[in-house]
Amino acid sequence: MSVETGQTPAVAVSHLRAGYNGNAALDDVTFTVEKGCLAGLVGPNGSGKSTLLQVIMGLKKPWSGEVEVSGRKVKVGHSSIGYAPQAELVDWSFPVTVLDVVIMGRYGKIGLVRRPGEVDREIALHSLERVNMAEFRERRVGELSGGQQRRVLIARALAQETDLLLLDEPLAGLDAAAQHDLLRLLEDLRKEDRTLFVATHDLSCVASDFDHAVLLNRRVVAFGRPKDVFTAELLSEAFERHLLVLPGGERTLVGP
Repeated sequence: MSVETGQTPAVAVSHLRAGYNGNAALDDVTFTVEKGCLAGLVGPNGSGKSTLLQVIMGLKKPWSGEVEVSGRKVKVGHSSIGYAPQAELVDWSFPVTVLDVVIMGRYGKIGLVRRPGEVDREIALHSLERVNMAEFRERRVGELSGGQQRRVLIARALAQETDLLLLDEPLAGLDAAAQHDLLRLLEDLRKEDRTLFVATHDLSCVASDFDHAVLLNRRVVAFGRPKDVFTAELLSEAFERHLLVLPGGERTLVGP
């Protein structure tokens, strides 16, 4: 199942295999994400979502297969993609401020040997404003709540000024108000012709607010528009248990 637009996709993955220590995390994964859309990557724990994002980023070398971003093959160690990892994977004990973390997102533009300038600082501050974290710019990152740390990682990704953003579980740990603000930000970024690929466990959010969905469990069960992907049959196949899908109203509810 796919979405065909006739243009070069933002992300094209073909027959991808990858894993760790000889254990496959991804097996023959193939899908595309169209440009300028908000796409969700969903699947159970251990389905390979984070591994997939790392391969697209060029942080991990695949065993086989190809990944293209805007028609160009991804090279390991070379990436111009905005990326926000899971907050749990970051060492928050490092003694830096919130602004320092976001300015680090500028190194891909200016290089590691050049000091950030005033323009870089302004871009970092603007990125913090977009996630409602500017008032915490001088706070040590280790003093923030989990939800605040996630927003800082998103600001860091925004500061990279890229057309493609990969966000790994950005909605986790956010209260309802913060989640609403983040979804509004994602919508604004989409209107700016950015492409956003978001790994999340919130199936109902993807069903209601996203353009595109990739349903993953080591392999791609389906990809395309959420209404076509989030059927009881396909979700049950991906999660290996029966899920109840209740469409209607402003949100589509998905649960056991």
